Amino acid sequence: MIKLDRQWHQAAVIACWIAALLLLWEVFAWLIHNVIQVSQPDSKLPYLHKVITSLQDNLPTLIKQGLTTFGNAMTGFLVGTIFGTALAISMSLSKTIEQTLTPYMVASQMVPIIGLAPILYGILHDPSLSRIVMAGYVTFFPVTINSLRGLRSVQPEQLELMRSLAASTWHSYLKLKLPSSLPGLFAGLKISAPLAITASIIVELMGAPDGIGVLMVSSLYYGAAQVYMFWCTVLISIAIGFTTFLMLVLLERWLTPWQPDFRESRRGGS
Repeated sequence: MIKLDRQWHQAAVIACWIAALLLLWEVFAWLIHNVIQVSQPDSKLPYLHKVITSLQDNLPTLIKQGLTTFGNAMTGFLVGTIFGTALAISMSLSKTIEQTLTPYMVASQMVPIIGLAPILYGILHDPSLSRIVMAGYVTFFPVTINSLRGLRSVQPEQLELMRSLAASTWHSYLKLKLPSSLPGLFAGLKISAPLAITASIIVELMGAPDGIGVLMVSSLYYGAAQVYMFWCTVLISIAIGFTTFLMLVLLERWLTPWQPDFRESRRGGS
């Protein structure tokens, strides 16, 4: 009962925040239209209810293009996760590998996505592959850093116990280090997931044939005639990012129930 009450309280707080943000949107739109009276007020901030109406009218197209963006972004996200995890394990096994790769990894993150996307798209000439590569590019670094930190969070006594049991390096990783690295891995994943969506959309802005980014560019090109479609693409992009983040949170609760926050919620329910 206590757990249910806490969950209902959290849901009510989230609902209140969302309602407040939506109300503020309508208030600011009204001010822009009726008080400030700027030119072309809809292009500055349209009324939310008109955006929602446009969202309903164009929902099939938005879902189709959103799934394209989501599919490419998640493919790159998965590739970047595998690559980043493998790098973290390699770096935890060898200080030489870590010292050799770290400067290159850091340098790779100095290139802005908006600058790298057109270069990559021009080289590959494949919209889907370009989106996948860009999503993987922004994913691997946070995953590598956070996973490496998790792998090294193992206590010396735990390692000594594994040695006393004559555990091999493989078994030490499988039974101890990899499970200990999961909280760090999920921290990196939750940082990377929205970035992967953003990277995929940026590639679409470069001239891809489909995706949310294409709708975004075309709606900007047509100006006031498509202003509601532009805001619809913004809302769909937010929804995709939020859905991805929520999926990772649920997966983390399932795979790492021993974390303090999750244990407290279980005790509260009992």
